Amino acid sequence: MRPQQIWDGVVVRSVHGERTSFGVVELDPGSHVPEHAHENEQLGMVLRGDVEFRVAEERMKLGPGGTWSIPANVPHEVWAGPDGAVVIDVFAPRRDDWQTLAQG
Repeated sequence: MRPQQIWDGVVVRSVHGERTSFGVVELDPGSHVPEHAHENEQLGMVLRGDVEFRVAEERMKLGPGGTWSIPANVPHEVWAGPDGAVVIDVFAPRRDDWQTLAQG
């Protein structure tokens, strides 16, 4: 899986099935995923490093093994910790927008 840039300092390596997308997301130290929302339900887990999520009005700090569940169309944003982070994200339905990103 080749990396695809989705935001400044954030790349994903993804695979897409018929109904779901699976991504390994690498966040540079201190990077920020700006507020956004999408039609996809999103589940995830931190593999390495730490992140702070804001989902709607709730904030959560997560380290390795920490998980999240974001319903469809709910605004959210993420900040990576000082050492960056690697997370897994799973989306349903699949992230067709990721399939059009330029590969690095």
